[in-house]
Amino acid sequence: MPRVIAGECKGLMLKAPKGERTRPTTDKVKEALFSILQREIPDALFLDLFAGSGQIGIEAVSRGAKSAVLVDENRDAVAAINENIQKTRLERKVRLIRRDVLAALRELGSGPDTFDIVYMDPPYDLAVTMFRKIAESLCERKLLSPGAVVILEHRAEDTVPENVINLTFYRRCKYGTTMLTFYTTDTCYSGGTPSA
Repeated sequence: MPRVIAGECKGLMLKAPKGERTRPTTDKVKEALFSILQREIPDALFLDLFAGSGQIGIEAVSRGAKSAVLVDENRDAVAAINENIQKTRLERKVRLIRRDVLAALRELGSGPDTFDIVYMDPPYDLAVTMFRKIAESLCERKLLSPGAVVILEHRAEDTVPENVINLTFYRRCKYGTTMLTFYTTDTCYSGGTPSA
C-alpha cells in the first residue's frame, strides 16, 4: 500500500487502485526520485501522468511543490486519487484530470499552465512509445518551463531515446527491474519545438 514518505502529510497511508492495471511505484524508487529532485521540488508546478494512486504528485506537494496536476483515465485509479486527495487535505493544491494523457495535454495546452517537473509512469509495455508522443506534445503545446525536468519510469531493460524534441537526457538510475530516466530542457528554452 502506498504512503506519503515525507513532508506535511508524512506517514499517511494512501489507497491503491483495485486490480492489476496499475503498478504502484515502490517506496525505494519514490525515495530515490525525491532525493534527486529535492532542490527542484520547492514551489514547483508538478505534472503526474498515468498517476495511478496519485502518490507521486501528492508526495511532491507534501514536500513543498506549489501544486500538482494528476492525470489518469482509469476508473479505479480516479476513485483512489480522489480519496487520497481528500485524505491528505490537499484539495487546494492537487487537481485531477480524468482523461487520456494525450487528451489531457491538449486540454492543458489550451491554458496558461507550464510545469517545472513532469513525471510519467505509463504501462511498461507502452513506455517507450508513449514517452515519444508525450514528449512531443509537452514541447509542441509549450507545457514545460525553462529548465524543466521530465522523468520517465520504465523497465530497466528498455532502451529509451537520449534526445526527444527539446528534451535532453541527463541521468539514468536503476532500482531492481525499474529505471528512472531524467531529461531536461535548456534553461533558455522558451517553449515549443525547434520549428515552432
